[in-house]
Amino acid sequence: MTGPLQATTLPETLSGLLGLNTNDPLQWFLAALIASALVGTLMLTNTALVIWAKRKITAAFTDRIAINRVGPFGLLIIVADAVRLLSKELIVPDEVDRPAYDLAPLVLASSALLGFAVIPMGNGIQIADPETGLAYVFAVASLASLGLVMAGYASNNKYSFLGSLRAVAQNLAYEIPLVLTGVSVVIFAGTLRLSEIVAAQSETLFTLGGLAIPSWYAFVNPFAFVLFMAANLAEVGRNPFDIPEAPNEIVAGYMTEYSSVYFVLLYLGEFIHVFLGAAIVTTLFLGGPAGPVLPGIVWFLIKIWAVFLFTQWTRSAVPRVRIDQLIEIGWKGMLVLSIANLVLTAVIVGVLV
Repeated sequence: MTGPLQATTLPETLSGLLGLNTNDPLQWFLAALIASALVGTLMLTNTALVIWAKRKITAAFTDRIAINRVGPFGLLIIVADAVRLLSKELIVPDEVDRPAYDLAPLVLASSALLGFAVIPMGNGIQIADPETGLAYVFAVASLASLGLVMAGYASNNKYSFLGSLRAVAQNLAYEIPLVLTGVSVVIFAGTLRLSEIVAAQSETLFTLGGLAIPSWYAFVNPFAFVLFMAANLAEVGRNPFDIPEAPNEIVAGYMTEYSSVYFVLLYLGEFIHVFLGAAIVTTLFLGGPAGPVLPGIVWFLIKIWAVFLFTQWTRSAVPRVRIDQLIEIGWKGMLVLSIANLVLTAVIVGVLV
């Protein structure tokens, strides 16, 4: 396994490579801007690949032939879909709440990208490393709920509004268990700083047949890992919790009245949030970018794609629950289990330490 992450952030690394003075605010801002552009481009590229991967994976699960005519292996469907959607006319319905209608797609997409600012992706590949990194990433990720509500309310459409109400109910029911389960990891690591949480997972938990099992919190506390994965599915709106946009019930929910570039931003924001959720899971439970032989950034991408594959499996294999079932699972099941996990973790750490 690779060792714990170094303290160097990506702007510091770029400043050294470009010969910039880190004490000069303007040069430091330039380095931070370049670092943000690199990380944003990396995550947007991965999100663009979802257009192809989502169809291929779903087709494999359902024994169908996916796209295979547009370019090699159908890869050029990414370009074709981008041209098709962006060239469509932007139709704005009458009597929408225009400021909120226009801002909602931006809020949804940008809130997810902001979360990647503190995610450690490898040695020196982290834009910022604040002491409250985990609190920050939960805070900016929760802004997506605001975007969903803005889109649904501002559309002046009863189906969109119903989707936004479902989004509020869902996020209230599952965000609390998500945060409480994340806090159990903080108790183990003793810090909110994400680089230190990753470093705490770099030790060997035990050796099995000559194979060193790392002390990833998925192995240390598998119950918390399962809870967090389930709550994360609800947080990013994947099956069986894709209630805010259930197409056979409320058309497309909060996205019903959006077209052209606005629809692209909403759709893009949805999948960026899937990858942000996967990045949080990777950081808290799967050792972050740690792994043998390959560079950390490669392991990081492998792990977030593995979590994405899991979300696609649930999409194809698990039926959607009803809204009343979703609320009951969240408040009566997930919340109770997450509190029990938190108390048990605190007792175990208190006794051992």
